[in-house]
Amino acid sequence: MDSFSTVIRTASHEQHVEAETSTFMSDLLGGRLGVDAYARYTEQLWCVYEALEAGAEPLASDPVAGPFIRPELFRLAALERDLAHLRGPDWRAGLAALPATREYADRVRECAEHWPAGYIAHHYTRYLGDLSGGQIIRDRAERTWGFEKKGDGVRFYVFEELGNPAAFKRGYRELLDGVRADDLEKQRIVAECKRAFALNTAVFRELGEEFRLSA
Repeated sequence: MDSFSTVIRTASHEQHVEAETSTFMSDLLGGRLGVDAYARYTEQLWCVYEALEAGAEPLASDPVAGPFIRPELFRLAALERDLAHLRGPDWRAGLAALPATREYADRVRECAEHWPAGYIAHHYTRYLGDLSGGQIIRDRAERTWGFEKKGDGVRFYVFEELGNPAAFKRGYRELLDGVRADDLEKQRIVAECKRAFALNTAVFRELGEEFRLSA
């Protein structure tokens, strides 16, 4: 019988691939879009992580979600430093969430407030996704737009406080395997993971419409 972390990873694989191979992300990683597209994407990330991390503190003592609340993972301060570099000190004034981003952030908040096990699904898809695949984005961004290696503009992708990322991911998977939930609740968590990927893909779709390359 597969471990719960394996079940989650396998169940969401298709959506994961769909998100990674979206037109917007392909164009961004292929160096076909300007730094403005990267900055716009970073703004959307801020909106989602703001919802994710605003909900973290009240959940720290929750028996289900509590073990996942790890301050060394938090990305909001790094995102804000990146946005100040990309957009200037008044970055907040110009920040606008896309409709898909608002829907995504609202769902994260809803789970944080009313369904801690569902919050885990969003925690997993974001933090582990950005810790893993995010390194490709960081590398491309440094090379495409000349950001200092692991410096301002790409700090979001630099998880300095984790120590060994591979060891952290192993520990995280063990947390998933030991999550305090019965089989039905685990099925609901898996379904929420799929929903998280779908919400993320919708953000990419809207970014792709905003930064469409002329045919």
